[in-house]
Amino acid sequence: MEVKKKISIVTPCYNEEENVMDVYGQVKQQFDALPGYTYEHIFIDNASTDKTVAILRRLAREDRNVKLILNIRNFGHIRSPYYGLLQATGDAAILMVADLQDPPTLIPTLIQKWEEGNRIVVAVKNKSKENPLMFALRKLYYTLMAKSSAVDHISNFTGFGLYDQSFLQTLRDIDDPYPYFRGMVAELGADLCFVNYTQPVRQKGKTKNNFYTLYDMAMLGFVNHSKLPLRLASFIGFVVAALSLVVGLGYLVYKLMYWDSFDAGVAPLVIGLFFFSAVQLLFIGVIGEYIGAIYTQVRKRPLVIERERVNFPPATPREKEEKSKDSKGGREQISNAPLFN
Repeated sequence: MEVKKKISIVTPCYNEEENVMDVYGQVKQQFDALPGYTYEHIFIDNASTDKTVAILRRLAREDRNVKLILNIRNFGHIRSPYYGLLQATGDAAILMVADLQDPPTLIPTLIQKWEEGNRIVVAVKNKSKENPLMFALRKLYYTLMAKSSAVDHISNFTGFGLYDQSFLQTLRDIDDPYPYFRGMVAELGADLCFVNYTQPVRQKGKTKNNFYTLYDMAMLGFVNHSKLPLRLASFIGFVVAALSLVVGLGYLVYKLMYWDSFDAGVAPLVIGLFFFSAVQLLFIGVIGEYIGAIYTQVRKRPLVIERERVNFPPATPREKEEKSKDSKGGREQISNAPLFN
């Protein structure tokens, strides 16, 4: 009897009551047309305050393929999806957001590319129906990352794609409490294959991304994969110091030549003061980002802490032993928490 391969679909969600039914239905529809595979659909919820959890509980009661991880609070858009991906038990896992901007219709193509021998199949949104300005800003960010990083980053890659279980095991061996997943794929991934798609617009609900979350993701990428901001601080400091010396000497010479008539005035002093203050604050902020990243790493907090799991099998003796080791190392979780955190 042929053993069917298992595919894990991992969907992070927060206040997506208008979309979770649709994404569940569309994923199920795709696997109904793929009889050669079994699947599990893991929803990891970041403490939603709307009806998302109630809808997911109902789906889990009706369909054992649906598995839930309910967090005790909102652990953010970086840690929770990564954590959910590490809980996948399939031969491969597909990370897919709940707002349907990662089209489920791409699932057969991702699986096909994986079956051809590619351990990672990256979905690249070479086109998007979102706001053209936002798409242009994202492309600019990826261009800056590509030019400033020692790692070849993947442009227009949001995390949507298929990952072989062997790559997920590599991620589990990395103890990173605030991981930049896109950078990890580019840096650690092997046998990559790229699939282009057009990103649709969000049809229902409102995006949970705001200026802070986008800034957080952007700075995380720079801090993890580039020293350019720090080196720019040194370079710009040297250039500004040299220019200040030249301007100062020029003022001195001019004053000596026109002692009685030359008056420097207050305006240049004020402008110079504010300019240098702004430069200093800018690079103090840059240094602060790097220090904050170090502080996050040193604290070694878990990625998430779970409130509850639904439709997951009981932990095996080996998993309980590993969890006990984690607890002795100061990483103890609540009783229903999983092996990897």
